[in-house]
Amino acid sequence: MFHIQKSADLTEVTEALVVGVFKQTKPFDGILADLDEQLDIRNLIKSGDIEVRNKAITKIPTLGKIDPKRIFFVGLGRPKEMTASSLKEGFGELFQHIQKCGISEVSIALSSFETDAINEYMCAYALSEALPLSTYKFNDYKRRSNEPAKRIEKVTLLTDEDNQEIENMVRTGYIYGKATNSARTLVNLPGNMLTATDLAQYARELGEKYEFEVEILEKEDMEKLGMGALLAVNKGSVEPPKMIVLKYQGKKEWKDVIGLVGKGITYDTGGYSLKPRQSMVGMKTDMGGAASVLGAMEVIGEIRPNQNVVAVIPSTDNMVSASAFKPDDVITAMSGKTIEVLNTDAEGRLALADGITYAKHHGAEYLIDVATLTGGVIVALGEETTGAMTNNQKWYEKVAEASVEAQEDMWQLPIFERDKKRVRNSAIADLNNSPGREGHAIMAGAFIGEFAEETPWVHLDIAGTSVTKKSGSLGPSGATGVMVRTLAAAVERFDSETK
Repeated sequence: MFHIQKSADLTEVTEALVVGVFKQTKPFDGILADLDEQLDIRNLIKSGDIEVRNKAITKIPTLGKIDPKRIFFVGLGRPKEMTASSLKEGFGELFQHIQKCGISEVSIALSSFETDAINEYMCAYALSEALPLSTYKFNDYKRRSNEPAKRIEKVTLLTDEDNQEIENMVRTGYIYGKATNSARTLVNLPGNMLTATDLAQYARELGEKYEFEVEILEKEDMEKLGMGALLAVNKGSVEPPKMIVLKYQGKKEWKDVIGLVGKGITYDTGGYSLKPRQSMVGMKTDMGGAASVLGAMEVIGEIRPNQNVVAVIPSTDNMVSASAFKPDDVITAMSGKTIEVLNTDAEGRLALADGITYAKHHGAEYLIDVATLTGGVIVALGEETTGAMTNNQKWYEKVAEASVEAQEDMWQLPIFERDKKRVRNSAIADLNNSPGREGHAIMAGAFIGEFAEETPWVHLDIAGTSVTKKSGSLGPSGATGVMVRTLAAAVERFDSETK
C-alpha cells in the first residue's frame, strides 16, 4: 500500500497530490513554491479558496496546468500550535475525504507537513496510523448493493529523508492502526456472534498466525484449579466459560514477564442485580478489555519486541437463570480468598481476580489489566479519559508514558488504605465485591488490587473510552479500540529500568 519515492517535481501524473499548508506569512519553499508559481496558491489562500485552519481539507483541480489531476490541501493552522495529535487528525480528515471522492491512489509531499518540532519521520508515522483508523468501517448486517466499495489502495510518500527509516515508521504506524481496528471489530460484534467460545477461537487463530503459545482452559480445568470467581459469573449461562492465554517469548529466559489481563464478559445483563433495559443495550461491548489485549498482541506479533508477554482473558457472559449466582453468595477465588457477593453486576472484577492470579501463575512480574468496569469512572472522568489506578508508581509512570506516546488520555485515581479497608469489610468473607456507590471506580480498582498483591500493577478502566457515540477524524461511532496502542507501546518501551 505504501510506496516511498524521492521528492518529485510537478510533472508526475497522479490521481491526487497532497500538500500541507500552514497559517503563516513567510515565503513558500519547496513544492509549495512550485505550486504557487503554477497555480497562484498564495492568492487562493488569501481569498479563502484554500483554507489553512487546522484540519480543513481543500480540493482543487489542476486543469492540466500540472500533471497531478487534483491537489488536496490539508490546513495545519499555525506551525507552533500543531501537535502530533492534531496532525494525525488532519491526516484522518484527509483520508476520509479522499475515500469519499473514490480516489484509489494519492501522493503526499511529506516535507510540507514539517515543523521545528515535528519532522518527516513523525509525519510518516502519523499518516500511516491515521489511514486505517480514519477509514475503518464495521461490516454490519445490512443488505448491500453489488457495487464494490472504493478504497485507498496506494499511498506514495514523497521525501528526501532516509527511505529505510521512513519505511520503518510507516510500517509501525500502520500495524498499530490495523490492530486497533481489529479490536474495534471484536467490540462491535453482537453478543450472539461473539461468545466466550468465539473469543477463544479468535485468540487461537491469532496464536497460530504469530506462533504464540496458546492455552484455553475449559470449565473442567477451571474447576480443578479452583477458579471460583470466574465460574460464579458463568453459573447462569448456557455458554461455557473460557480462560484464554497467549504467551509471547521475546527473550531467551522467561523473566521480566509483562501480564496483560483483559475483561472478556461477552454480554452483561447484570445477573440478579439486573440492569435497567436502557442500560443493558450496548452490553455486547463489555469485552472491550479483552479486545484491547488481543489487539496489543497483534501488534506484538507483528513487531516481535525483545520482551516476554503473557495475555490472559477470563471470558464468559453474565446471565440470569435458576442456577445464576446471587447477592449474599460467598465464593472462593483461585487465590484462595473468599468473596461475599453484594452485587452480581460487579462481575468484571470477579473474572479479573482469577485472571490476574492466573497471569501470576504464568510468571507475570508486571501486570496491566484493562476492563470496561464501572459507570463510576465515566462520572469521574467523562467519556474521553481512561481511569487508571496502581500499586506501584514507577510502573504506572511507564504505562502513562506509553499512553502519551499513543495519544490515549488517561488519568490516575488514588487507592488509599481506607479504600482497601472498604473492600475487606465483610462479616463472613475476606472481601466484598461492592462496598457501595461512593468512589465506585476506586472500589473496583481496590478490589482487583487485592489479587495483584505485591506484583507491580496498573488497572485501566475503559468504561467511558471503549466506545464513542460520535464519529470523528479517526473513525466512526462505535468501538474505539482504546488502549491497544498504549498496551503495545508499554511492552515496546519496557526495559530493566522499570524495576
